[in-house]
Amino acid sequence: MGNSAGRSDFEWVYTDQPHTQRRKEMLGWPRPVTFMPGNTGPVLVGHSKPGARSASKTCTHSPRAKYPAIKALMRPDPHLKWTVLGMVLVQLLACWLVRGLAWRWLLFWAYAFGGCVNHSLTLAIHDISHNAAFGTARASHNRWFAIFANLPMGVPYAASFKKYHVDHHRYLGGDGLDVDVPTRLEGWLFCTPARKLLWLALQPFFYSLRPLCVNPKAVTRMEVLNALVQLAADATIFALGGVKPMVYLLASSLLGLGLHPISGHFVAEHYMFLKGHETYSYYGPLNWITFNVGYHMEHHDFPSIPGCNLPLVRKIAPEYYDHLPQHHSWVKVLWDFVFEDSLGPYARVKRVCKLAEDRL
Repeated sequence: MGNSAGRSDFEWVYTDQPHTQRRKEMLGWPRPVTFMPGNTGPVLVGHSKPGARSASKTCTHSPRAKYPAIKALMRPDPHLKWTVLGMVLVQLLACWLVRGLAWRWLLFWAYAFGGCVNHSLTLAIHDISHNAAFGTARASHNRWFAIFANLPMGVPYAASFKKYHVDHHRYLGGDGLDVDVPTRLEGWLFCTPARKLLWLALQPFFYSLRPLCVNPKAVTRMEVLNALVQLAADATIFALGGVKPMVYLLASSLLGLGLHPISGHFVAEHYMFLKGHETYSYYGPLNWITFNVGYHMEHHDFPSIPGCNLPLVRKIAPEYYDHLPQHHSWVKVLWDFVFEDSLGPYARVKRVCKLAEDRL
């Protein structure tokens, strides 16, 4: 089966995720100040003169943002809903076209074309989960639109993704909280090139089942509605086109999210290719069809900025990103992951996080 991977545990750290500090540096953040008796202005806490009497009042001071232009990027993507509409219609048209195809050609097109479209739709759902389609003021519009984008995938996904993705940002690498991190069983079992290759091919199953084992949550109303809408759509497609359109859609999802060039982003984003670095950006051409998910360092720094504006973050503040380790090929990422002993499911940064108040 090959040589065993070198890691036998995750990379445990005892610091906060780096994105919080970088965000504060670029946007400015409140600092406590005290108004001292007899002073005409505020003094930053921790900077009062020795022997000064106790402060009479404490408040906060917000310094000028280093890059105020970044805040202007925190707006909905005006093209996202039309792009998603087009992709859903294209897959419905493909369902009609594949009815007469031989099975081998159906599976070929499911991998080569449908896999790209369905994987791209999952990344559209990722953007929509950050309210990128209609803005935060119309959160329900975004949730229903994500369910619409979910239709060509064949299985309900959007509502559950939203529920867990919040934790991925809030508790990046958090033990028992961030379900993006593999389990210990995955790290122990998939430790050779052949096994890691199998693990990559089965990514859709691990991403679906891992939350149930690591951080199970109660089923929400939106998840039930998501499932009902998806079942109704699947039944309609099956009734009108037969079994082949449904096989095409399901194969597009399973193959496109498995061992596929676009799936390199699963590994590229947070697997530790260089010690001490837990998030990486990818600046290659596949960003054009994946809503710029490759700009992942920028995304975690500013989750409320839609994918279409993430390249502008790097352009505005290049000194924060250009020197960081980055990827230029998702195919190379997959190759290195399979054949480098230092890489595997264990090659993730983990930390113990304090549970925050749920704002969902």
